[in-house]
Amino acid sequence: MRKNYLLTPGPTPLPPQVMESMARPIIHHRTPQFQAMLKEAVEGLKYVFQTNNDVFILTSSGTGAMEAAVINLLSAGDTALVVQGGKFGERWTEICKAYGITVEVIDVKWGKAVNPLDIEKKLKANPKIKAVFTTQCETSTGVLNDIAAIGKAVKNTEAVLVVDAISSLGAVDLKTDEWACDVVVSGSQKGLMLPPGLSFISVSLKAAKLVENSKSPRYYFDLRKAKKALDKTDTPFTPAITLVIALNEALKLIRQDGLDVVFNRHRKLADATRAAVKALGLELFAPESGSDVVTSVKVPAGFDGEKLVKTMRDTYGVTIAGGQDELKGKVFRFAHMGFIEEFDIVIGISCLEKVLTQMGYKFQMGTGIRAAEEIFLK
Repeated sequence: MRKNYLLTPGPTPLPPQVMESMARPIIHHRTPQFQAMLKEAVEGLKYVFQTNNDVFILTSSGTGAMEAAVINLLSAGDTALVVQGGKFGERWTEICKAYGITVEVIDVKWGKAVNPLDIEKKLKANPKIKAVFTTQCETSTGVLNDIAAIGKAVKNTEAVLVVDAISSLGAVDLKTDEWACDVVVSGSQKGLMLPPGLSFISVSLKAAKLVENSKSPRYYFDLRKAKKALDKTDTPFTPAITLVIALNEALKLIRQDGLDVVFNRHRKLADATRAAVKALGLELFAPESGSDVVTSVKVPAGFDGEKLVKTMRDTYGVTIAGGQDELKGKVFRFAHMGFIEEFDIVIGISCLEKVLTQMGYKFQMGTGIRAAEEIFLK
């Protein structure tokens, strides 16, 4: 028997209140009781999104909300600008192409943040661009993009700004309205401390006009249906009732602390993690633009990154994430979002030190733990 520790960038650990709420008896969704829960959930999401816009709850993973954004805003033959700086930026391109959207791409070196001036230049060069798709936290690399600056670049154009905040919502600041984000998509299993299964999408008035005019095929993810239902405090299709109940519990926890406290907690966890790995002589993959969501670390030369991750998980019960696509075996990713706290980080670093030692990496044992604790003591 052993405990398992989850330090991956989704799913993340669940608070006890959230787990307990999912054990309650199921109720019917076309009832005043569920309508009250749905209303509470939407209002709570608006708080976290920092928006007065409509926020729709979809029963899907975050990718479902990404697809909903594409098909509701654009039609085949329209032009979109996509920022690609990792696996999930590339997903925007893949979805757009699946629906016949013409895609202009800004390729950003993995580990770097996009320069908002590059977006501004692209928009000036091609006024046909109807939407800009970007990612706040590129989970595959640990990079945080400057959404406030990107919003300024897009705001006074005809294009709408669409932000993938699937891993960042509830972990780092995202001022949807203030930063002129027309559409923001997110998912349940990361900073919002829920199991996978819900996604969320906010829509500005500017974006709503495109929703009405899109000719893309859509049925389940038709935001016109979602809007009609939301205006009646309802959903167009059967929702994930249990997850909505759990969502309200998670949102209560966030509101009790307040967003500033939540963001500061994530920042401290990230600072401690980065201090620890640097103390071990390891190199950050995104040293200039790392996020407070997940830290991506280069595997030491000559060592097997996949074996490192596998040993921590299968032998010691501490699950971190490996690299994806071109980074497979070359980095490991250490998450610090959602219901993760100081001693989870300490345990994770302790396990990392143990496995690195077993693999023959040379360093002074306890150095990483000490560096993390020094951050926590401040």
